[in-house]
Amino acid sequence: MAQADKKPEQAKKANQAETLKKVLQYIRKYWFLVALSLILAAVTVGLTLYIPILTGDAVDLLLGKGAVDFQGIFSIMVKIIAAMAITAIAQWVMNTCNNHITYHVVKDIRENAFHKLEQLPLKYLDAHAYGDIVSRVVADVDTFADGLLMGFTQLFTGVLTILGTLVFMLVTNVPIALVVVCITPVSFLVARFIATRTYSMFKLQSETRGEQTSLIEEMIGNQKIVQTFSREEAVKEEFAEINGRLEKCSLKAIFFSSLVNPSTRFVNSLVYAGVGIFGAFVAIRGGISVGRLSCFLSYANQYTKPFNEISGVVTELQNAFVCAARIFELIDEEPQTPDSETAKALTNARGNVKLEQVCFSYTPEKKLIQDFNLEVKPGQRVAIVGPTGCGKTTLINLLMRFYDVDSGQIRVDGTDIRELTRGSLRTSYGMVLQETWLRAGTIRDNIRMGKPDAGEQEVMEAAKAAHAHSFIKRLPQGYDTVISEDGGSLSQGQKQLLCIARVMLCLPPMLILDEATSSIDTRTELRIQNAFAKMMEGRTSFIVAHRLSTIQEADIILVMKDGNIIEQGSHDSLLEKGGFYAMLYNSQFAG
Repeated sequence: MAQADKKPEQAKKANQAETLKKVLQYIRKYWFLVALSLILAAVTVGLTLYIPILTGDAVDLLLGKGAVDFQGIFSIMVKIIAAMAITAIAQWVMNTCNNHITYHVVKDIRENAFHKLEQLPLKYLDAHAYGDIVSRVVADVDTFADGLLMGFTQLFTGVLTILGTLVFMLVTNVPIALVVVCITPVSFLVARFIATRTYSMFKLQSETRGEQTSLIEEMIGNQKIVQTFSREEAVKEEFAEINGRLEKCSLKAIFFSSLVNPSTRFVNSLVYAGVGIFGAFVAIRGGISVGRLSCFLSYANQYTKPFNEISGVVTELQNAFVCAARIFELIDEEPQTPDSETAKALTNARGNVKLEQVCFSYTPEKKLIQDFNLEVKPGQRVAIVGPTGCGKTTLINLLMRFYDVDSGQIRVDGTDIRELTRGSLRTSYGMVLQETWLRAGTIRDNIRMGKPDAGEQEVMEAAKAAHAHSFIKRLPQGYDTVISEDGGSLSQGQKQLLCIARVMLCLPPMLILDEATSSIDTRTELRIQNAFAKMMEGRTSFIVAHRLSTIQEADIILVMKDGNIIEQGSHDSLLEKGGFYAMLYNSQFAG
């Protein structure tokens, strides 16, 4: 049992060491600022420790009534003021350096995290809640920044102050210094006790906060759905449950971290009292002057104060390392397989697409597409139909190489798509999906996303071809109307028309239409179908549809079930067979 308890503890220490190593790698880039900060910290500590010596010397010049060395005291006061001024300047420059180091490191980490998000395979994003990812990149990095800044600001000066005061005390009077040294281990025991208990608590707090952020993000993005299905109370209960857990783990973490201040202050008082009592006996016997004793008391205060600060810093660093570990976990995720060095760009694609013995599944234990074969000639219109979950959208993901096949090959114009650059492959496809995607910006910017250099007339012609021009002109600023990423006041159909106009503008050699007219009224749909028919002339097209009335003109209709093609042919030939397609068609037009 004891052996089992040691393993998690060893793993935790290993993780902390690995996290610290990665943090130091980011800091190493700014070694000059770190070195300057350390030098300034040494200057600050040295002068701070020099001032009590000057103060003690001034006390010793107060010999008695009528026997005060005013000239000597004045000279010492000048030195104290100069030391204080230099200390203030050094502290200001040191804090400036620390701020630069911290926020440059944070900037680098955030950039790396965001770049990694661009490189991660789609399966990672599918398997993780968006809110948790956002929490790592935003909230966790902010918490890490606070801990790192506190570490630079207080840890360096704290350690140097402890070492410096110890040296000064040993030089001044060894017996009294030994009293301080003997009581010091109590501070280390207190710091260790608190640190070992806060790491796991702050880890749980950070994870629960990510879970809460995920729920809030999901709620905001799907508020209409929540209200439609009257899920308000259920969501409130779910939020209350997560919020309650966050409250409990936060209270535990804060409770232990709040023990730092009173515990270390108690130790400080022990040290101060020990120095005062023992030093008084030494002074009575003539072993130390009153001025030197006052200097010693000042050192005892300065010596113990950093322990209070360092204990607080250790607690904050525990929280910071937890957050750093979460963000490094994201940064260290395996990126998608990069384009090979010999990968070539797909240019002037003819649209010959061939799938040979393709096998793919999202999880190994659940088979999906098995031994899939298909050849599409340039310019053919291929419709893909079948029940939900049969693999239609998965096939599209494979064609676009959002996922790589487990085995088999997908060829475009005779070349395996894994030997092509992803960018050139995806540029050769035009996609209109059931789920619309818009960016914050003007209507014009959204239409010419795939062709930024398109002129005004080109944008308008594309919008007219998509039957979006009329509603755009009715908007307050027309094509200059600014919309948010969710489309603002635009209807779902209007957003889909903008996505269609986007493809109309680019006119790539291959098209993928996944329920492209699902949110459009019947009258507009007929017009769009005519526009699509014109656009698809001479272009290889893949059409995923549930409404079978939209695919009757397709050259080939693939009927999928459980990841396999069970029927294929033209609309009329499939109806004559009286198979699965005929059953689907008749179920939609039974009336």
